Amino acid sequence: MTHLSKRLLQLYAGLTVYGISMALMIEAKLGSMPWDVFHQGVAKQTGLALGWVVMGVGALVLLLWIPLRQKPGIGTISNVLVIGFVAQSTLELLPTPDLLPVRVAFLVTGVVLNGLAGGLYIGARLGPGPRDGLMTSIAARTGKSIRLVRTLIEIAVVTSGFLLGGTLGLGTALYALTIGPLVQFFLPRLTVVPTR
Repeated sequence: MTHLSKRLLQLYAGLTVYGISMALMIEAKLGSMPWDVFHQGVAKQTGLALGWVVMGVGALVLLLWIPLRQKPGIGTISNVLVIGFVAQSTLELLPTPDLLPVRVAFLVTGVVLNGLAGGLYIGARLGPGPRDGLMTSIAARTGKSIRLVRTLIEIAVVTSGFLLGGTLGLGTALYALTIGPLVQFFLPRLTVVPTR
């Protein structure tokens, strides 16, 4: 298997796991990650399936890259197409649990898998996701820290999503507090070393 084939395999594994992790957190109904609060709100207002909303929002965010002169990679385009499709397919297959311990298990598993997925697809080094690329390009253009830009974007999307009817709760807070450490744990272990 070539070096590029391994990177592509890792990219698509990461994007698939990401979509599954989203579905688990959504089915837990204990609060979703900030962008998914927004996706849920848009889905509720439009009547569209969540997976289509995820893909549509990803494509719209990519349009914001144009004035920022950010260039997408294969990982960026794949992110838009794969995550929403996998999330929607998983939502259609997963049961909606009623028991709180099962809902908590869905939530915790989803958060941990999301950290793993981030390490996989970012570590493949084939282009950032549309939302991550937006954050890094705004930070580069404005001279503001990534931490500040990320925080402002997350506050904007979670507030908008909540006002549109998305699920905000314990899971949102858990995700916000743990995703950084989880990705920091997985990313160095999964980053593909360039060949010479």
